[in-house]
Amino acid sequence: MLIGEVARRSGVSARMLRHYESLGLLRPSARTGSGYREYSGDDIRRIFHIESLRSLGLSLREIGRALDDPGFTPSALVDDLIRQTRERIAAETELLTRLRRIDAAEPAGWEDVLQTVVSLQALGSKSAAARQRAALSSAAEIPVEALVEAVLRETEPNVAGALRWALARSGDGATALLARGLGSPVAAVRERAVRSLAELPGDEATARLRDALTDPDAVVRGHAALALGTRGVADAVPALVDLIVQGRNDTEAADALSMLAGDTATADRIATGLVGHLAQDTTEAPARVRLTQALADIPGRTASDALMELSGDGDRAVALTAAYLVRLRDAG
Repeated sequence: MLIGEVARRSGVSARMLRHYESLGLLRPSARTGSGYREYSGDDIRRIFHIESLRSLGLSLREIGRALDDPGFTPSALVDDLIRQTRERIAAETELLTRLRRIDAAEPAGWEDVLQTVVSLQALGSKSAAARQRAALSSAAEIPVEALVEAVLRETEPNVAGALRWALARSGDGATALLARGLGSPVAAVRERAVRSLAELPGDEATARLRDALTDPDAVVRGHAALALGTRGVADAVPALVDLIVQGRNDTEAADALSMLAGDTATADRIATGLVGHLAQDTTEAPARVRLTQALADIPGRTASDALMELSGDGDRAVALTAAYLVRLRDAG
């Protein structure tokens, strides 16, 4: 079969076939009396082998080695190709993400594009100070999606605070994006999402914080409860009481409970929750003192009766605290 016919049947141009021959990849088995290249069935099969390996991303040099070295083992080469392909996909994905974020910023001209690029680069800097400056100075130039991604991965407290500040001023879209962070398998990411949601106004943010009250991680539940307490959401009461028992953010939790105790029903519910933990045998002495102290700012008969009873408690610290609080309430 002559080169033109081979090119037509194989889809490989005559020029490329000659190139393969110049590299030693392909050698026509014979020539006609006129000197034209003549390809055998084995030559045609080799062409298809070459093209198949090219489709995997192998270089022509690697293809020659694969076809001509009897001791060649493909596993190492295939593993390397997998690694290279993953790196290339990651680079392309990163570029696509950057381009989408620039587009989301709706640049009016090249100066806007360049400013957004600078801001995004600063946000991804290894320097915590650079990231913090980017969040504080360029909130309007950084797309919301980039801010959310940054705050969900940020481990430096000062930078995280700056990013939450920027998010709170970024306009619409942050709440829905942060809600995705609540589905992360990593508790630290969910905590960052909750702390960011706590600084966003609106019913949607409140709804997402309610969802976080059922999170399996106590830290996440605690941050959600503190935020909901300041928003007047009584569903946070059990989690706030748990914070007092655990001794984690217990002062803030007690303040939140006192803010929620504005009506008799809620005040009685809070007092009942506090007293219920006080009565448990597993509640340790320091926690019982904290629970007693938390009753101080809870109005109503249930809290008053509990303090009266606790003034005779077998734990001296609890009894003294309760007696002191009873005197304060009587004086008031």
